[in-house]
Amino acid sequence: MLYRENGQFKTTYRADQQIFPILQDRIAIALLLLFAFIAVPLIAPEYLFRAVLIPFLVLSLAALGLNILVGYCGQISLGTGAFMAVGAYAAYNFNVRIEGMPLIASLLLGGLCSTIVGVIFGIPSLRIKGLYLAVATLAAQFFVDWAFLRIQWFTNNSASGSVSVSGLQVFGMPIETPVQKYLFCLSFAAVFGLLAKNLVRGHIGREWMAMRDMDVAAAVIGIRPVYAKLTAFAVSSFIVGVAGGLWAFVHLGSWEPATFSIDRSFQLLFMVIIGGLGSIMGSFFGAAFIVLLPIVFDNLPYWFGVPIDTAMASHLTFMIFGALIVFFLIVEPHGLARLWSTAKEKLRLWPFPH
Repeated sequence: MLYRENGQFKTTYRADQQIFPILQDRIAIALLLLFAFIAVPLIAPEYLFRAVLIPFLVLSLAALGLNILVGYCGQISLGTGAFMAVGAYAAYNFNVRIEGMPLIASLLLGGLCSTIVGVIFGIPSLRIKGLYLAVATLAAQFFVDWAFLRIQWFTNNSASGSVSVSGLQVFGMPIETPVQKYLFCLSFAAVFGLLAKNLVRGHIGREWMAMRDMDVAAAVIGIRPVYAKLTAFAVSSFIVGVAGGLWAFVHLGSWEPATFSIDRSFQLLFMVIIGGLGSIMGSFFGAAFIVLLPIVFDNLPYWFGVPIDTAMASHLTFMIFGALIVFFLIVEPHGLARLWSTAKEKLRLWPFPH
């Protein structure tokens, strides 16, 4: 009875088209943000920040970027790890080669470099699609892996390709403790989540969805395929590049090209499929699921006293990932986000059967 719209009358188009038209949703989001920004830093232990919250926020941001490309525009990509690597190494070069470069500027410029690379490898999408496009983006993964391993300029002449950063600061404030890193990543996730939500609700988002549903019909009604597809690659690569910079700078501190291997690309694709294609909320659901599941399987044997070694737990995790992807593709293609939307619709009508 609490989740009802009785008495909530919309008298303007602005009120009717806002992101959360239902009052209860606005209150819930406000409380969630207050809890995340204020309560969590006060009560959460350090392990939770390092192992769960910071990886969840950064991977949510990367999944959000991939979801714009795959879920909203329908362009399959298997090179997300490569775009994360471009964002990370570009931000690193801006940070070490330009004296006094602010951290946020380095991350955003890294995202811009990732945008350029994403658009270059997105050009084949103008002529090919489906599995052929997936292979073209897979080429980006192999090319970027090779470049960062062989061209030492990208790694500031590091022979192994391993680089590191330290002394992170934002407006003179250090980003060193897990709480500070968490708040920094949370701010990025909240801002980019809001921007992405507004993008997909605007005319550019409708163009992406038209290309996804039927590109020929979209072109007939005046939507330019070149503009729609390349802007999807650009926006997606920018967000993924910023996420790569956060993963490298904030979460890891030191990294090598293998950090952004093809496994990372598949992991992000799993997040989007399980969380929900074409859903901003689904990106966060999928990231939470993928981040938490390995931790649960690592600790499950100890909780129930079942002797399972680490390798077996890791293999079980991959098997369950595959089974869940097949399950969601067959039973609920829109993933966890659709289940959440269905639950909300039932709450709006409860206890009435219709």
